[in-house]
Amino acid sequence: MQSDLLSQAILEELPANLSGTLSATLTGRLDVRSTGDIWRRLQVFVGKARSVILRLDVSGVGYVDASGLALFTELDQDLRGRGGRLELVGMREELAGSLERFQALSQGGPAPGRRGTVLERIGRGAQAFGRDVRDLVGFVGLFVSGFAQALRRPGSIRWRDFWLSCETVGANAVLIIMLIGFLMGLIISFQSAMPLRMFGAEIYVARLLGLSMIRELGPLVTAIILAGRSGASFAAELGTMKINQELDALTTMGLDPVRLLVVPRMLAAMCMTPLLTMVFIVFSLIGGAVVMLSLGYPLVSYTNQVTLSVGVGDLANGLFKSFVFSLLVGWIGCVRGLQTGQGAWAVGAATTSAVVSGIILIAVMDGIFAVLYYVFHY
Repeated sequence: MQSDLLSQAILEELPANLSGTLSATLTGRLDVRSTGDIWRRLQVFVGKARSVILRLDVSGVGYVDASGLALFTELDQDLRGRGGRLELVGMREELAGSLERFQALSQGGPAPGRRGTVLERIGRGAQAFGRDVRDLVGFVGLFVSGFAQALRRPGSIRWRDFWLSCETVGANAVLIIMLIGFLMGLIISFQSAMPLRMFGAEIYVARLLGLSMIRELGPLVTAIILAGRSGASFAAELGTMKINQELDALTTMGLDPVRLLVVPRMLAAMCMTPLLTMVFIVFSLIGGAVVMLSLGYPLVSYTNQVTLSVGVGDLANGLFKSFVFSLLVGWIGCVRGLQTGQGAWAVGAATTSAVVSGIILIAVMDGIFAVLYYVFHY
């Protein structure tokens, strides 16, 4: 028998019986000050042998905090990984309940699982994809229902949150939209002007830039910027509220989180994205004008070429695409926020998923628009 008096806990290690089962007795308080030493001694006691069964008598333990619960959980997982197990003898009922809840919360993290065969992984991936699609489609119904109720009763919309979201989505993003739009117009014009200069056709850079920015790049780049900025912000805000159980509190009080939190954010994204797209287009054309002026062309010639290449229909197409992209950005950001799991890693995972999913959906929808415009000759 070996005993060691610790500050608050005492561990007595008993010799192994004939079947090889190890036994030990733990008494006292198992808290953050005593758990570390007990943990190290138990690791030495069980050693590295396989199929170790440790019977730990905890009937004399008067108090166990989270560090002690982590000790029991990690020790049991370590022994089970080697084919053994941890048997807690004489555990009080309330301590057993605390350990069960702690293990349930621990299993909510991203624990690495068995990889399985290729078919198993494909099946799990298909199952996860199916659940994701079901949640996304289900959220569309929730949003349409909440939006319809908000339209019937405009006073139920939290307009303060709407204006705050407009500031976050729109006003705070104006500078970066202006900068990226100007630089893209400058770069595309310069890169296009050099090859066309060999044929004396630099003036057609204005037509190329106007058409590409208004119909394609303006809505697309603006939506991608907002997906990385506002979509991530929506997911982080709602995910943090879910982890703090604020969404559960709203539901308990009879309030609809979708109508209360999602509708103002979606409305703000729908209103601000087309305006930011117009800002992007204007500054990209300014960037193109700087290049054309540096090449010796007067501003009036550049303006005439731009106005001759694009019309009101092109601008309407671009703004309509921008409106659809805004729905995708707000939709995927809010869904990922509401899907946030438990744990500190969950908000980061939801934010990353919102950005990646948003960009993929925007690219797919842009391809669909390209096909539709080609089919209908629009």
